[in-house]
Amino acid sequence: MPQPVIEFFYDYASPFSYLANALLPGIAERGNAELRRRPFLLGGVMKATGNSPPMLEPVAEKRAYFGSTMQRWADCYGVPVKMNPHFPITTLALMRMATAAQLQSDSLFERFHNAVYAAFWTEGLNMGDAEIARQVISNAGLDAAALEARAAEAEVKDALRAATEEAVSRGAFGAPTCFLGEQMFFGADHLPLLEHALRK
Repeated sequence: MPQPVIEFFYDYASPFSYLANALLPGIAERGNAELRRRPFLLGGVMKATGNSPPMLEPVAEKRAYFGSTMQRWADCYGVPVKMNPHFPITTLALMRMATAAQLQSDSLFERFHNAVYAAFWTEGLNMGDAEIARQVISNAGLDAAALEARAAEAEVKDALRAATEEAVSRGAFGAPTCFLGEQMFFGADHLPLLEHALRK
């Protein structure tokens, strides 16, 4: 039997994608599955599907509950989190750089990915500020200028656009979205269902 594959479509702007990112390696290991991280543009998904982010929820009480729910899940799983005071943050440049890093090598991507997530959701940095993002990337031991230049190339832009369109075509409407074969699991709160499917 081939090894199962978990495809994790994410955007750094999504706090629940941050939570899913912390939990999925353990789920994959316990289920003897391969974890594939798939950067995409959450804004593009929202636009294509007519969806809107929780911060635009018209009911104030529901918006407030969103924040407390995130903290409760993080506490439940022991995942450190700090709601970013600069949220929402435009992540187009970051997602292109993630794609560029992934196209170059797994090790480069891992260093970039871990540094950006930590800066975004534990340090609360304004990762929409190009100078701050460059400093974070440089502190991770990466060449920020080279990564920015690669991210500006058509191949990278096309790859990120294709990943976003693919996710939508498969039924995605937000982030995080995971696929196990043809089964789709939306939201960090549905990861236990993903793990149950792996066990089956």
